[in-house]
Amino acid sequence: MRISACQMVSGTDPEQNVLDALNLISASAESDAELIVLPENFALLGSDEDNLKIAEDYDNGPIQEAVRMAAVRHNLWIVAGSIPLKADDANHYINASLVYNPNGDVCARYDRIHLFRYHRGNVEAYDERNRVQAGRHPMTFKMTTWDGQDYKIGLSMGFDLRFPELFRSLAQPDLIVLPATFTETTGRAHWATLLAARAIENQCYVVAAAQGGDHQCGRRTWGHSRLNDPWGRTMSELTTGQGIVIGDIDLAQIRTVREMLPAFSSRVLY
Repeated sequence: MRISACQMVSGTDPEQNVLDALNLISASAESDAELIVLPENFALLGSDEDNLKIAEDYDNGPIQEAVRMAAVRHNLWIVAGSIPLKADDANHYINASLVYNPNGDVCARYDRIHLFRYHRGNVEAYDERNRVQAGRHPMTFKMTTWDGQDYKIGLSMGFDLRFPELFRSLAQPDLIVLPATFTETTGRAHWATLLAARAIENQCYVVAAAQGGDHQCGRRTWGHSRLNDPWGRTMSELTTGQGIVIGDIDLAQIRTVREMLPAFSSRVLY
């Protein structure tokens, strides 16, 4: 199966950002990708208050409709990195990843569980608890390819990458999908190591679609969207700027790694 990770440098204009995302989806479709992953915050990268202002009702809004129509138009699967959805109260929103099948139906929804917190003196500080409502449930879905193969795909997002217990709860997926908005600081230090670790630990492919560059809001994100194989090796990567990362994944490769190193059968729960 061919997959595409779309890397963006989203700004503060949702209409332009969605148009950029649609262009990347079209480029991915032209490269024969069956599954396309958009980055976290693809429709807007600004403050949490900015996301709160454009939060949509679930299954009703222009951002969701644009991605849905793209899935139908190109006859493929799209993981819509994250879309801000209305939460239980007016002061918070949900960072939700929606998966659209070729019929335009939402076949899975994952609300990011782990909320980002980071403080580096007076230089850089984030605390999503102020405006983001955390999700509660891990999520996987089954994708059937054009040639009839079934893949078990686990959903995750951004800060989740630091919590290996979440990925263990996905119960041996074939592919882990991770849309992200890693900061330049944390990404430079930990991004590559954590992605490789999740692939190695779960003996599966990992595809990460990131924001990568200097944004209008003043933030700088790390980028380096990539595809890792079940042995932890990087198959393809885009360092910075807008573009796509294309790669092919193979169920046979997953079986080979798991048979060669049967780590799951040796697992002990303490």
